[in-house]
Amino acid sequence: MAESKSSLFFLFLFGFLTVCRGRFPPLMDGKNMEKDDNQPFVGVNIGSDVSNLMSPSDLVSFLHFQKITHIRLYDANPDILKALNGSKIRVIISVPNNQLLAIGSSNATAAAWIARNVVAYYPQTLISGISVGDEVLTTIPSVSPLLLPAIESLYSGLVSANLQTQITISTPHAASIILDPFPPSQAFFNQSLVQFMLPLLRFLSRTGSPLMMNFYPYYVFMQNKGVVPLDNALFKPLIPSKEMVDPNTLLHYTNVLDAMIDSAYFSMKNLNITDVVVLVTESGWPSKGDSKEPYATIDNADTFNSNLIKHILDRSGSPFHPEITSSVYIYELFNEDLRSPPVSEANWGLFYGNSTPVYLLHVSGSGTFLANDTTNQTYCIAMDEFDTKTLQTALDWACGPGKANCTEIQPGEACYQPNNVKNHASYAFDSYYQKEGKSAGSCDFKGVAMITTTDPSHGSCIFPGSKKVGNKAKETGKNTTQIPEASGGTAAAQKVLHVFLLALCSFFLFIL
Repeated sequence: MAESKSSLFFLFLFGFLTVCRGRFPPLMDGKNMEKDDNQPFVGVNIGSDVSNLMSPSDLVSFLHFQKITHIRLYDANPDILKALNGSKIRVIISVPNNQLLAIGSSNATAAAWIARNVVAYYPQTLISGISVGDEVLTTIPSVSPLLLPAIESLYSGLVSANLQTQITISTPHAASIILDPFPPSQAFFNQSLVQFMLPLLRFLSRTGSPLMMNFYPYYVFMQNKGVVPLDNALFKPLIPSKEMVDPNTLLHYTNVLDAMIDSAYFSMKNLNITDVVVLVTESGWPSKGDSKEPYATIDNADTFNSNLIKHILDRSGSPFHPEITSSVYIYELFNEDLRSPPVSEANWGLFYGNSTPVYLLHVSGSGTFLANDTTNQTYCIAMDEFDTKTLQTALDWACGPGKANCTEIQPGEACYQPNNVKNHASYAFDSYYQKEGKSAGSCDFKGVAMITTTDPSHGSCIFPGSKKVGNKAKETGKNTTQIPEASGGTAAAQKVLHVFLLALCSFFLFIL
């Protein structure tokens, strides 16, 4: 009987320890420390040519709200780096082109740059990479000989700070460094640049850093209209006969971005470099353009970026490397309205500078990236900068051919006051936008309207967007106020149980 009990005990103990090993990875700050650094992600570029750009602290709060976990800056803005302290948002910082000469010519200058812009913030601010210059080989070729020396000097600074395994370092390239990109198997680097690319690629291979590429299917389509189908550039599903096929590998390409990524892999393979991963540091689609850019529309921008996000988070890789999914940084977070013409230059953003979305991405079911797809509380309102006559024309269309419900802005009704065109137009715009199911392009009105997450209702005037969620919110309001507390309590209890079981596991492991 004693032997039986002993056997049962050890059988239980074996099973318990097996569970311990499999179910309880290490904890830090109550979170699993299983690494997710190698998982593909979608990040955003943040440019600064934005009027009334929000403060760094507000920017970080906005990034958290939008569930954006990876960003890339075009400099090493100290205020933003301070604001990111403790945020868990990973950031690539950049060395502007105008600093390359000094850094490439002096190890001391490079070391000082690392001390000032990296060591001073890391690890409280999660600096994940450094991009050195931007498209240097094609935009300022005279500086090309200094590019790798600058990178190596900065890398030495990382080594001195013992950060070379935590922070990668590379330089973004324009797609034009690759010639004959389709079919991808025939692509190769511009021969005049190989003298710079080969030693750079060897450095990237040696240090485990990525090849940074700025890939824009928009420009491929614009330069090859009639050859490249629009649907192929926008990641739309294609029938097999419309797919691009590489005649040498027989690989099928259902979208332009995958073909561009594989062209980089084949170009590296031609130089016997096969262990460097492609990181897409810029990709996107403009939402507005001039008469020469008719495909720069809200609908196309929404389609491209929504499908891009889904494609990356599906982790399907590229045809040549299905085992590797390149991470992508969308260009860009905000419309940079201070940019010079053409019109499209100021209209690549997902959001306006005041944080209202230019359009609502359709990414439900693709993870938690970007909250602006998950909220029902979005509204369409008139923008401030337009004259009364322009707004009146749009208002007349909304209440007429647009068939918006404009009853509430009639004299004596709840939304008649304040009696001005902007207020009435906002109500009519929101009525049309809600009626159309908030579809892409339904809040435009020839550029005089914008989407906002701020409820424009006032007094007894309830906007259509609030009427739709109002009753539901009232019904569930009691529960929603209790959910955070309940969730927090459950999380706390789980943490205590987790720690207790982990300690118990450790005890049994120790006595064995």
